[in-house]
Amino acid sequence: MASPTDVRKGKVLNYQGNPHLVLDVQHRTQGRQAGFMQVTMRNLNTGSSTTTKIRTTDSVEIMHTDNKKLEFSYVDGDGYHFMDPESFEDIILDESLVEDAKDFLVETTPYSVLHVDDKPISIDLPASIEMKVIESPEGVKGDTASNVQKPAKLETGLTIQVPLFIKEGEIIKVSTSEKAYMGRA
Repeated sequence: MASPTDVRKGKVLNYQGNPHLVLDVQHRTQGRQAGFMQVTMRNLNTGSSTTTKIRTTDSVEIMHTDNKKLEFSYVDGDGYHFMDPESFEDIILDESLVEDAKDFLVETTPYSVLHVDDKPISIDLPASIEMKVIESPEGVKGDTASNVQKPAKLETGLTIQVPLFIKEGEIIKVSTSEKAYMGRA
């Protein structure tokens, strides 16, 4: 058990029996009353966020966390297969863990996977990822009005808007937060 003043952004707390990632922490005091920590956190099982007050006299449980670099291998009926590049161990993640990241999982690309008590909890996506365009219609010649875009289907099945000059087979950089074209790789 730890003191609430040890809680920092990025730590994982055991709150109401579930792991919660701390998003923001503020120390507050009100007049003559004892101080408290106002903690905004996200439930790593459900994805919902909550803000709670923890008195400085209470104790909290900070869970042991570890970020492991794992390479995405493939997906099948069992789940999403990742390989540990150090031990070559095959780690299978359930579809519920990769729900938000599955549009950006490219084979042989390393991803940071957050483990809490040696159990994988979530995938941290990089800011951008390089992906191959597998399907994109030709741009219409003469259609050069400002910033004209066309749809392009990427190797993971994600469809985004790209400029007219992008062709099938090209590698492009895609923003993972906005699901938008950033440029050629």
